[in-house]
Amino acid sequence: MKKRGSSATGLVYSSEYGRMCPECARPVAECICQKNRGASAGDGVVRVRRETKGRGGKTVTVISGVPLDVQGVKSLAGELKRCCGTGGTVKDGIIEIQGDHCTVLVTELERRGFRVKRAGG
Repeated sequence: MKKRGSSATGLVYSSEYGRMCPECARPVAECICQKNRGASAGDGVVRVRRETKGRGGKTVTVISGVPLDVQGVKSLAGELKRCCGTGGTVKDGIIEIQGDHCTVLVTELERRGFRVKRAGG
């Protein structure tokens, strides 16, 4: 088996395994420290941005950095979709809500106790 990297080298991406956890030096999908924390690695700030690229001109509000486990993110996504009255999905821990709902989502996430930043322009 090949060496996956080490914390001493600061490896964060491998062409063989993809994103690497900087703490346990394992691929993010196999990260043991993330499961022990029960939250995603990051700075604890939830970022909300609007995207249109690669979506046929359709606008999507993207929420990333949510410090919850997989089920928590799915549950939060459902509640936020109901709050906006629209559809959406969760992909790799990132919530996508159809339409431009940045202001509503920032307010709702702050009300729920998250530290939130608007990202992008």
